[in-house]
Amino acid sequence: MASKRDYYDVLGVNKGASQADIKSAYRKAALKYHPDKNKEAGAEAKFKEINEAYQILGDEKKRGTYDQFGHAAFDPSRGGANAAAGEQGNPFAGFGNGGFRWSYTTNEGGFNNFDFGDPFDIFNSFFGGGFSGGQRGRRMATYSMKITFNEAVFGVEKEVEIEGTKRKIKVPAGVDNGTRIKFDDFYLSFDVGVDPYFRREGADIYVDVKVPYSTLVLGDKVNVKTLKGDLKLKVRSGTQSHTVLRLSGEGVKRVQGNGYGDMYVRFVLEVPERMSFGERKAMEQLRKAGL
Repeated sequence: MASKRDYYDVLGVNKGASQADIKSAYRKAALKYHPDKNKEAGAEAKFKEINEAYQILGDEKKRGTYDQFGHAAFDPSRGGANAAAGEQGNPFAGFGNGGFRWSYTTNEGGFNNFDFGDPFDIFNSFFGGGFSGGQRGRRMATYSMKITFNEAVFGVEKEVEIEGTKRKIKVPAGVDNGTRIKFDDFYLSFDVGVDPYFRREGADIYVDVKVPYSTLVLGDKVNVKTLKGDLKLKVRSGTQSHTVLRLSGEGVKRVQGNGYGDMYVRFVLEVPERMSFGERKAMEQLRKAGL
């Protein structure tokens, strides 16, 4: 056990720190060294060490035992607290390996599955959910919220009533259908409305822009609506109908990860349903010319 650092030093707090100070220090350190956020060598080991320290100091009973007996209280090879406390017995018997469980999995750009063996769920810290205590062994309720397309894309703050209690919920930008976020003591999933112009797939946005035949043949600039406002795009001469142009970073903010998706603009030939006499004559001339 000599190789282990003092848990208070690991979290950067003094021995007289309050439980609130310990939780705050843990949150700050865990966010800094989480392997999905910090790619430096040793970050994963540091993150495990931070979690291990909070497992003990974040629990008042375990903290008291640690203050009295140190690391020996949680070392199964030395009998745990039995060896250190003699007749007092080991209050952590059966935990195994010091009572710590730690694992993480990741998908591209996101935080997904954590098993800390502790009520604190680090996922909350990324979405303002706070810290949820006393939830072990309890199934948390899931509620559904309907939001508009724009509210999902840009984020919104809503007041909702959960079990008779009104709460203000901050919905982060980028949520989508099926997105589920954990708040203090419940989960919230989202039912996102559709937009008549934009079509969304994940963080990417797709739009069809109808352009006349002359624009595709001769080239021109067309006005395109994006999530951030109108944009003038150049259509090159000889562009084929259904040609797709990619606008990097003009999509939706990724709710789990950094950056934005892309926007794909498809130029589609607009065929008029009705034409004036002059327009029809012009089209007939084009047909005679083989166009």
